[in-house]
Amino acid sequence: MARFEHTVSVAALDRGWFEEAAGVVVGLLDASREQDGAILLADGRAVDGVRLLKGRHLQPGARYAGVPEPGEADGTERTPASSDAPPVSEAAVLREWRPLRSIEVESLMEEESLSVRAKIRLRDPLTPRALELSVSGHNPKGGSLYRFSGRGKADLAAWWAAVDRPHAAPPAARPPVAGTAVHRLGKARLTVTPRRTEDGSWRVSVVLGVRGRWLLRPVGAVALFFARGPMTRGFREAVESAAEEWNTALAELTPLHGEALRTEIADALTEPAERPEPTGSAEPAERKAL
Repeated sequence: MARFEHTVSVAALDRGWFEEAAGVVVGLLDASREQDGAILLADGRAVDGVRLLKGRHLQPGARYAGVPEPGEADGTERTPASSDAPPVSEAAVLREWRPLRSIEVESLMEEESLSVRAKIRLRDPLTPRALELSVSGHNPKGGSLYRFSGRGKADLAAWWAAVDRPHAAPPAARPPVAGTAVHRLGKARLTVTPRRTEDGSWRVSVVLGVRGRWLLRPVGAVALFFARGPMTRGFREAVESAAEEWNTALAELTPLHGEALRTEIADALTEPAERPEPTGSAEPAERKAL
């Protein structure tokens, strides 16, 4: 079994702000309604990029999909929510909506060579306590070598308990975040354990264990022996990149509260997201006019 470990320092997230923001998001969506497929907040503005395809909004079985950009071909017909929608390549199905207890969403992605199904469950959504994820995928035209599965859980209550420990105390005995991925050729386990530092930031230790399965264990051991150097560097770079993105995201957050926070989140849900400028050899209109 190969074991990779790397520790990074990241900015601390305020628990009170996080739980308040989560409660605002859930509250805004719980008060939303559907009109001709569009999802409208209580103030009448439409949630950007989401459309109801089938079922009743916020009821088990409701099927949603993204709205393509003008001119983008995704093969999906836009039909009224009351009619049977044709199959889509990507969709999300609401399995449970109980803001006081749990919310579960199933994501479906199907292509010619890949089919992926993922389920996400949030416990105690108004003050999030745990986030659970399961995923499975396969090639519809392939065999067992094209199948994989994974499962993970972020115990948020355990996370907050871990970062609330004195900085001189040993890290939590049980990692608050853990996940496994399984393939016929191998199995991987990932854990994430935080601890508070003296300056109030978090030191986060990420550990990845990889091993071969069944008769492939000896072969996997040899392959890991020769690939250990590149894998170690790649693992460290991935962890440090994730830490940089976390720090950047937190630095951009405005510590709003109350009605100001609600307004900010409502704007974020309804305003079109920034999309990258198209690339290519097309010249600007001003140049074409010359």
